[in-house]
Amino acid sequence: MGPFINLKSADGFVVPAYLAQPQGKPRAAVVVVQEIFGVNSHIRAVADGYAAQGYLALAPATFERIKPGVELGYTEADMTAGFELKTAVAALPGAGVLQDLQAAIDHAAQASGGKVGIVGFCWGGLLTWRAACMLSGLSAAVPYYGGGITAEEEIARQPQCPVMAHFGDQDHWIPMEGIEAFRKAHPEVQVHVYPANHGFNCDQRGSYNEAAATLARERSLAFFGQQLAP
Repeated sequence: MGPFINLKSADGFVVPAYLAQPQGKPRAAVVVVQEIFGVNSHIRAVADGYAAQGYLALAPATFERIKPGVELGYTEADMTAGFELKTAVAALPGAGVLQDLQAAIDHAAQASGGKVGIVGFCWGGLLTWRAACMLSGLSAAVPYYGGGITAEEEIARQPQCPVMAHFGDQDHWIPMEGIEAFRKAHPEVQVHVYPANHGFNCDQRGSYNEAAATLARERSLAFFGQQLAP
């Protein structure tokens, strides 16, 4: 278990972030972007997993501007609460939560002394795609089943760093035709589709798919290993 640290965004807002440190000098850094359930035990475990692979991992609390200290589970009530918070964040004016991600990227670069990648899940997958297209200082991005990522306005964005995207072919939030449209528009993106449902990476959800999660993690680690090498 790592500590939470405070980051300061460009507009002066202070956002907490879970910090997972590797043993010894970090090989690079990975920013981990939460689902709609907050920086909960699953997201902290993801960060810890990247730290175990030698990365400094940082998971900013992207609900903080709306409601501090959010940590939800995966019940129907939690899902409803998370959607409401996500909708409120999406309605923020200006750069909104993206400036909090930029603060995390900047801190990760400074603290690790290396390149920075970003990985996100569900809503965090969408934010990861936007970060790859709109923020600075990233060397790689890995969105997992980003809700909304196959919308026309999102497909129109152009990534500024290498991207690997993971999807499930049974995801009722992201139909296959949307994934194919995304793949066609972005031949430069490594797109992987698994026989799995939305949320397949999370071992706390009923949709967890161990085989898909394991393969996606292996691919993500290899991708980061290549793109974040000194």
